[in-house]
Amino acid sequence: MYKLYISITEGIKIAFQAISANKIRAFLTTICITIGIVSVTSMNTITDGIDRSFDQSLSMLGRNVVYIEKWPWGFGGDYKWWEYRNRPEMKLEYAEQIRERSRYAEDVAAAASRNRPIRYKDSFVENVEIVGATANYLKPTALEVEDGRFYSEDDNTRGAYMIVLGGEVAETLFPVENPIGKEVRVQGKRFQVIGVFKKQGSSFGTENVDNMAVMPINTYRSIFGLRWGLQLSVRFADEQALQEGQYEIEGIMRQIRQLDILEDNDFAVNKPELFKAEFDRMTSIIYLIGIFLTGLALFVGGIGVMNIMFVSVKERTKEIGIRKAVGAKSWEILFQFLIEAIVLCLIGGVIGVVLSLGTTKLINEFFVAYMSWTTVLNAVIICSIVGVLFGFIPSYKAASADPIDSLRYE
Repeated sequence: MYKLYISITEGIKIAFQAISANKIRAFLTTICITIGIVSVTSMNTITDGIDRSFDQSLSMLGRNVVYIEKWPWGFGGDYKWWEYRNRPEMKLEYAEQIRERSRYAEDVAAAASRNRPIRYKDSFVENVEIVGATANYLKPTALEVEDGRFYSEDDNTRGAYMIVLGGEVAETLFPVENPIGKEVRVQGKRFQVIGVFKKQGSSFGTENVDNMAVMPINTYRSIFGLRWGLQLSVRFADEQALQEGQYEIEGIMRQIRQLDILEDNDFAVNKPELFKAEFDRMTSIIYLIGIFLTGLALFVGGIGVMNIMFVSVKERTKEIGIRKAVGAKSWEILFQFLIEAIVLCLIGGVIGVVLSLGTTKLINEFFVAYMSWTTVLNAVIICSIVGVLFGFIPSYKAASADPIDSLRYE
């Protein structure tokens, strides 16, 4: 066992000495691996970022919730927008009718929105999503009020001019002040800020909730009206209630709309699962492109390592012959060159991971990305595998060399 330990440590020492003696060549070789690892980690950070952002989007949409609206979610060749646009709009009274008739629904909320600027003194934020919603709006979502409070049913009934701001909106309008109790202007009307939502960060596929402001729906109706864009959200207690309840809700809506048995629905019952199906179709394309590009980059990097290792074996042919003549076994020679290939790849991998940190921040400016420790670990494992795969043939050639021919090599 001690002899094995000495052989391994000696092999590692010789491998590092060989790399140190050819710094420029080693650096040029690691560039290929660095490019490959940057490609791999960047692809992983994008896919991880998409997955995390999508989970966050589902949380915003709510669990065990269906949404009743005029337009169905999704796009594609079978999306009959010309038919959907002629459907009648949702009405606020539908929420109460569904609540009274449904056996499975735990709660029914309603909301509509417009994009408008919000002003505070000389400051303003453009294109804020102004949402008018019932007092139970937060129940199906992951939105949290971090400071202040949300409005009550009584506030909604009397049409109070109160508003709850998204995190980004509050930070922009009140960089140094506490927004609670201050008055902002929306559509020329004064609203008292009663709360601020906890910042959620960027999400994928849904509206930016940090750039949002919510007011009572009766107040919203008095300003903007509810002629279009109303959405009803029906929340169920659990998954089982959802499975039964979604069909019940469809039947109730058909009764409300007085549709004949042969008539198609003139409304849509949208579920987050449908959003997930669209998401899966889109991300599968991203994954396939990413796998191809990262595989190509790593293959090019591996070929570069193999090429340099063949050169290294050729240059050290006499050294191999001397080591074998004094008793070194073939596996020790093989191990030495394999370690050299793996170390070359790991050096490139470390540089690649460091560069990927900057790449992740850059991607986040335009898209979504997230680097986890799993991504870093995967990069190290991939570097080791590339080193073994592409370093094995040159290492095996060195290990199987004839000692007499090697000693005669000039």
